[in-house]
Amino acid sequence: MNPGLLKIFFLIIFFSSPLLSEPLQMKYAKFRLLDKISNKLIDKTISVEDLDEIETLSIRVYACFSEPPTEISEDYVLVEIIDNFQDLQKNVYRGWMISSSPEVTALEHPIYDLWLLGCINDKTS
Repeated sequence: MNPGLLKIFFLIIFFSSPLLSEPLQMKYAKFRLLDKISNKLIDKTISVEDLDEIETLSIRVYACFSEPPTEISEDYVLVEIIDNFQDLQKNVYRGWMISSSPEVTALEHPIYDLWLLGCINDKTS
């Protein structure tokens, strides 16, 4: 076998192995909410497949994933957020939030800012 082809084969295997690592499914998503009126920060941990409330927001977490420890730290959550202000249920966010990009994927609301801090398996972390 050609030594050049063998080197290329090993390089492909070596550099493609990180692409094969699967994200880890976690049990809890940890969020931070900023109330812009009172300037108060609230941290909340919500279980996957649960619906929880922070102030007037109802948050349903569908999935929470974290990259393996051997990869660059990254957490992402699939979430739906409904604002219940004055008993009007208005969907204000549906999609993915990424912990490393809160400025891109955070909820921007007239009263609240909400972003993902991370995904965890132990609620006490």
